[in-house]
Amino acid sequence: MNGTKKNIRLLIMPMLLALAILSLACTPAEEQCSADADCAPKECCHASGAVNEQYAPSCNGVLCTMECRPGTIDCGQGKIRCVENECKVVLAE
Repeated sequence: MNGTKKNIRLLIMPMLLALAILSLACTPAEEQCSADADCAPKECCHASGAVNEQYAPSCNGVLCTMECRPGTIDCGQGKIRCVENECKVVLAE
């Protein structure tokens, strides 16, 4: 019985490692992060997405309307966060 359990463990461990690697590889480079500070809005105005700050648009000279669009970070409705190594907009509940 011990040999069977050991063989199962030897089969499962590489599969778990492969799944972990694949989950990281599925996140595009422009959305990868390790801390909230790595992330920035994906759009200059009414951002509903997030990217790594290296891929964020330059918003110098861009004027945005003052409306609070739903589903965006406008007016404190959400924040940019690093969630499981991926930049995301987290909306307030």
